Amino acid sequence: MEDLGELMMQVHHGWTVHAWMVAAHFAMALVTLLVLVFISAPYGRFSRGGWGPMVPGRLGWVVMETPAVVGFAVFFFAGAGWQRPASLVLGMLWLVHYVHRTYIFPFRLRSTRPMPVLIAALAFVYQLINAPTNGWQVSALGAYDAAWLTDPRFVFGVVLMVAGIVGNIHSDNVLINLRKPGETGYKIPTGGLYRWVTAANYLGELAIWTGWALATWSWAGLAFAVYTFANLAPRAAESHRWYKDTFPGDYPPERRRLLPYIW
Repeated sequence: MEDLGELMMQVHHGWTVHAWMVAAHFAMALVTLLVLVFISAPYGRFSRGGWGPMVPGRLGWVVMETPAVVGFAVFFFAGAGWQRPASLVLGMLWLVHYVHRTYIFPFRLRSTRPMPVLIAALAFVYQLINAPTNGWQVSALGAYDAAWLTDPRFVFGVVLMVAGIVGNIHSDNVLINLRKPGETGYKIPTGGLYRWVTAANYLGELAIWTGWALATWSWAGLAFAVYTFANLAPRAAESHRWYKDTFPGDYPPERRRLLPYIW
C-alpha cells in the first residue's frame, strides 16, 4: 500500500508539472503574437543588424531545433507507454518531421543569412519546454490505447499531419529551386500550396501541428498548435506585404497570406 501511495503521488506530481508547462506554453504564445505583430523577427529575408552577435544561419538553425529532436526523444522513450501503437505513430511522425527540419533542410538551402544569437537562443529555450511537454504527453500521460488507433480524432489528425509534412517539404522545394545556380534576386513562387497562399511552407507547418493537436487530443498538443499560429501568422502577413511591395502589379491578387480563401 505504501508503494501504491508513493506511485500515486509521483503521478500527481507529474501531472502538476506538466500542467504548468502547458500553461507556460499558452502564455508564450500570447507574448509571441503580441511582440511579432509589432516587431519583425530578424532572420531569413528580414535579417538585419542591431540585434547583437550573429551566428551562421545553418548553425543557428541546427542549434535552435536540436531540442525538438533530442528533448522529445528523451522524454518519449523514457515514458512507460511509448511502445503503444498509437503513441509510436505519433512519436515517429514528430521525429521524422524534426529530424528533417533540423538536420536535412538547412543543408539543402543554397545559402543562408546570419542569424542573431538571440533568435537562436529564444527558439532553443522554447523547444526545451515544447518538446518534453509533448513527448511526456504521448508516452506517459495520454491514454492512447489500441482503440485510439481507430478514433476519428486520431485518424484525421494523423492524415492532416502527413499532408502537412508533404506540403511543407514541397513548398520548401519550390523555394529552394526558384533560382538556378548563379542567379540572384527574388522570384514569385508558384505551384502547390502557393496557388492559394503566400506562406505555403507555414501552412504546411500549421497543418502538422493542428493535426498533432487532434491526434493527441491534449492540452499540450493544442498549446503547440496555438503557438505555431501565433509565431507564423505575423510572419506570413509580413511576407505577403513584402511580395506585394516587391512585385507590384505582378503578385497574384487572389493569393492569401496563410489560410486559403480566408486570410
